[in-house]
Amino acid sequence: MQVWETVCLKCIIQIPCYNEAQTLHETVAALPAALPGVDVVEVLVIDDGSIDGTAEVARQLGVHHVVRHPRNLGLARAFMTGLDTAIQLGADIIVNTDADNQYVGADIALLVAPIVAGEAELVIGDRGVGEVEHFSPLKRLLQRLGSWVISQAAGMKVPDATSGFRALTREAALHTLVISSYSYTLETLIQAGAQRRSIRYVPVRTNLPTRPSRLMNNLPHYLANSTVTIVRAYTFYRPLRVFTTIGVLLLTAGVLIGVRFLIAYFTQGSAGHIQSLILSAVLLIAGFQTLLIGLVADLIGANRKIMEEVLVRVRASYHEKSQNEGESIQIHNRNV
Repeated sequence: MQVWETVCLKCIIQIPCYNEAQTLHETVAALPAALPGVDVVEVLVIDDGSIDGTAEVARQLGVHHVVRHPRNLGLARAFMTGLDTAIQLGADIIVNTDADNQYVGADIALLVAPIVAGEAELVIGDRGVGEVEHFSPLKRLLQRLGSWVISQAAGMKVPDATSGFRALTREAALHTLVISSYSYTLETLIQAGAQRRSIRYVPVRTNLPTRPSRLMNNLPHYLANSTVTIVRAYTFYRPLRVFTTIGVLLLTAGVLIGVRFLIAYFTQGSAGHIQSLILSAVLLIAGFQTLLIGLVADLIGANRKIMEEVLVRVRASYHEKSQNEGESIQIHNRNV
């Protein structure tokens, strides 16, 4: 658990945006200018290639920092750009919120409080997805089902898996890596569970929707992308468990079919049932190969962890270099 020793605790509220010129002013206006236990609060807008002037609107609203993608790269990339930028800007705490004013800005204080107190590294806003009135019955059911699936994959209780309203420490942000181009919410939870992060959920309020969800164009599209994200993330962080489970199932099936063949062979003679023998051999071979793949994947996973640590050190050193350069410029300006 992180113990705060910094003289000045800085929080950056990041807002990934894509064509949010119409709703951004409401979101920014609702953000708190100060937070208990935090010395500096700044706002960062990540314009993900908007074509409606979102970046210009953000500057007009007096947002402290604006970063713009030259083209639309997706929510996950915008989220990661926000984390990297916030780290470079010296954030000790990073809060992520949506640009469509879905979440109540005043509840950011609830997200930050456990981190300031040193009780959590990642705090996620729980919307109470099973009871949100403006969610359709089907959406509430899918949200509950998705949260249960992520709970199993992450190895912890997850009441609201798709909530993007969250706060995390600088250290947790440095170790966050999103591969999916669809969304960051599910993958980062599985990653945090694999890293054994201290995670807290706090109840938060939501505003009425200002527009339809852009992630959920239709049900098949949402289910397909979410399933791919969950399977890939879980396999990425727990490869040995995944391939061992598959391998054991294949071996078990092969052994059972092989036993069935032997029983038929000794009771009914050698004629027939050759298909069972062939199927048993195929399953046994596939099972052994899957176990070997699991071992290789686990070794690759170990190398990935080493690479992640290298990436963390690079990101941290880049941040320190940026800070030192900024201080040098300030000293130079004062001397001039």
